[in-house]
Formats: sequence, structure tokens, C-alpha cells
Amino acid sequence: MLTVALFFQGGGKSYAASTNGTMMQYFEWYLPNDGQQWNRLRADASYLSNAGITSVWIPPAYKGTSQSDVGYGPYDLYDLGEFNQKGTVRTKYGTKAELQSAVGTLHSSGIQVYGDVVMNHKAGADNTEQVTAVEVNPSNRNQETSGDYQIQAWTGFNFPGRGNTYSSFKWNWAYFDGVDWDQSRSLSRIYKLRGTGKAWDWEVSGENGNYDYLMYADVDYDHPSVVSEMKNWGTWYTNQVGLDGFRIDAAKHIKFSFLKDWVDSVRANTGKEMFTVAEYWQNNLGAIENYLNKTGFNQSVFDVPLHYNFQAASSQGGYYDMRNLLSGTVTGKYPTKAVTFVDNHDTQPGQSLESTVQTWFKPLAYAFILTRESGYPDVFYGDIYGTKGTSGREIPSLKTKLDPLLQARKNFAYGTQHDYLDNQDVVGWTREGDSSKAKSGLATMITDGPGGSKRMYVGTQNAGEVWFDMTGNRSDTVTIGSDGYGTFNVNGGSVSVYVQR
Repeated sequence: MLTVALFFQGGGKSYAASTNGTMMQYFEWYLPNDGQQWNRLRADASYLSNAGITSVWIPPAYKGTSQSDVGYGPYDLYDLGEFNQKGTVRTKYGTKAELQSAVGTLHSSGIQVYGDVVMNHKAGADNTEQVTAVEVNPSNRNQETSGDYQIQAWTGFNFPGRGNTYSSFKWNWAYFDGVDWDQSRSLSRIYKLRGTGKAWDWEVSGENGNYDYLMYADVDYDHPSVVSEMKNWGTWYTNQVGLDGFRIDAAKHIKFSFLKDWVDSVRANTGKEMFTVAEYWQNNLGAIENYLNKTGFNQSVFDVPLHYNFQAASSQGGYYDMRNLLSGTVTGKYPTKAVTFVDNHDTQPGQSLESTVQTWFKPLAYAFILTRESGYPDVFYGDIYGTKGTSGREIPSLKTKLDPLLQARKNFAYGTQHDYLDNQDVVGWTREGDSSKAKSGLATMITDGPGGSKRMYVGTQNAGEVWFDMTGNRSDTVTIGSDGYGTFNVNGGSVSVYVQR
């Protein structure tokens, strides 16, 4: 059973707990730049708790390149909306005091908070430096395509608005190993910096030969001073905000051994379990499995292949083989390390990894991640509240459709699971329920094609009970037979979740 114990899986321990764990990503890319997101989060704590949300993943909370920065152009990791830098005190989401207030309210509501850590690169430098660099082939970063020459790189970070508060560490070119802009020529290339011991970090993803370089000024994790500073920052950030865990951005671009050591360091220095999920974005179980192995399984990972299976199922006009939903997924092989999700801020319309699951299929996908025992489900803010943007393809609010599924997870998705993933169109599963959760147990049916029915086992202990579809999609009821079986129905292209009336 996937319970709040999943917060602690990163330490290799397991605990019995009474409520299923459910995470929520509390932002989308096109939130308004009004400085109110921390206040919205605080005000939403009661709804989240009642809905069964046990943890929230918050956006990057530190100063970016500008006030409107979503957070993935990090300028000063120690400025949580406290100092006048980059033309603003607050971040896009609010001030440090508002963040701390929101976290306090969430904790009072029994909700943990995971911070988004962007450690791959720094952006918005205060000054340029003359450095020696060489151009590399974007498709094979191990191949140099020019001789060495001097460039003017944005690599100087002095943080004049903060000074030495919290940290006196200042960044210069020696602490980076790549940039993508030469100011002196106004030339965009991928530049590898030259210097004693300078090389792309390894091990990282082998895409493009070596995928250490992603954007902006790429942090050099072969430099011991950088490693020390970033470990100190991780502990500082945790303690300043009261974090309970992390989401690691761009994990495939950062030296794997550093990420393993960084997580271990913060856990040791804070004395907290610090549940950690890494964003290793690749639709390839083997690559993700390699990352898990190289980091000693001390982190969870987002189940990217499952997301792409959902996208495929939503876009193939009913011709997807529903028996294959778990094929090639982290959930299928490492269920206790999989964070399952339907969409996020990168996959939403108009974004860099756009691969949005079609709206009609989303309730089916959410039923799959919320009512089954495997995986730690992550609900996207944009699916609850809708997304903004200007693409004309924004995600509508699905709150009325997802709230019953969240309640199903909170109250009914317990006990032994029985799978009926045996038909290319209609699949289902049941949970027998747990005696410690009154009236728990459920039967879920989903289909990408015509409606249908399945005779499924829910346990003889539930014999005689009358079950109904809590989604409201079906009005019929099912009486559980003395043999523990019931025959459950689902409409075409739809989902039904039956529970005890």
C-alpha cells in the first residue's frame, strides 16, 4: 500500500501509516506575476488537506533573472524574496515571509512541503569575464569544433543586494564549465570553458554525447568549492523554510555522484528524512534505472515513461492497447521509487516538453495513479485549476472530475489489489479494503473505447454490500456476491470508481 510512509522511502525505511500519500505540484508555467502564489497556497491548505493532499511540491522559491522568472533561471539561491535584486524584492510567487507563513499553515494542516532545487545552472550574472573557451558540436558535446579563443562570458555573480548575508561565496568563471553566449561577439554557441582540469562533468546523461550542458552558466560539480557551497545551501534552504523534501530539477544534466552525496549530506545535516524525487526526463526505463543505480536508490524518480503511455492512450482514437499502460514504466519495475503524474509545467501546452495528455483521458489517467497501490501520485495544479497561457490550447479546470478520485484515494484505495488488465479496450482493478479504514475497498474501470463490463473480485468480506460509482458517470449499483465478486460497468471513453454506499 502506498501511504504517507512514502515520504520516508528515500531512507530505505518503511512505516505503517493510515492515509495514502498524495503529492500536488502547486504551480503551472503561466501563473500571473502578482506575487500572490504563496498566499494562495496558504489559503488553500484546508481544501488540500480535505482533498487528501499530504504533500506539495512548490516552485523554485529563490530570485531568478527577473521578477517574472518561473524559477528555472536561478540567480541567487539565498534570496527567497528578501533582498532588492534583479529589480525586485519579491519573486514571482511572493516574499520570503509569505513563503514561511504558507509552509507553517501547511504543516499545521498535516501537509509536507517539497522544495524545487535548480542546481544545474546559474543565470542573470552581474558581470562578464574574459575566459578561454572552445566551441562544441551541439549534437555531440564531446566534439570540439573550433580552436581555443577568448570570449566574454556572463559568469560573475556578486549579489550586491544581499552582500554576504547567509553566504559570502561569490561565483566566477572557475566554478562553471560551459556557457552559451559570447557577449563580445553577440554569438550563441555551446562553449566549453578551458582551465586546469576543466571538462564536462561525468556521469551525466549520454544524450548528445554528454548532456552536462543544458543552459545559462553550467555549474562545475568537479570543483570542490562548488560542491561544498551547494551542500551548505541545501541544509540552509531546508532549515530556512522548514522543507520536508526536494524535487531535483534537470537531474540528467548533473553529475550523478554529486546528487547522491548532496541528498545524503542534507539528510545528515538536518536529521530529516527529506523525501527526494529527481526529474530525469527521458522516455527510457533503462536510462532512468541507470540513474537510480548510480545514486544508490537514495531518491525517487518521476515516471516519465508512464506519462508518455498516458499521452499515447489519449491520442490514438481508442486504438491504444490498454494492457500496455504499465509497459516500460518505473512503476512496473520499481513501484516504491516511482512518482506518478499525468502532466506538469513542462508538458503543458506551449512548453518545452509539451506532451499534454488529452483532456478526455485525464480522469482515466488520474484514476490509474490514484486508486492503484503502486507509485506515489503527483497531481498537477493546472489540472485542478486550469492553466493560463496564450496558445488557445490551455488546460481546463478538471477539479469537479478529479475531486472524487482524490476522495477515492484518501478514503477507499486500501488493501489487496487484484488486476484485470486483460483487454485492449477495457481494464480494471480492485482493492479489497483494509479493516483499519471503515468502508474501504473499491473497483475501478477505465476504457479508451466502447463501454463494457467486468466481473471482478473485491473480497468475500465485502459480500452483500451495495457499491456505487462515486464519479457519477454510472447510476447503476453493484451488489457484491457471496463469492466476493461483482460485475462492474463503465461508459465508453470513461472511468467509474465503485465504492461501498
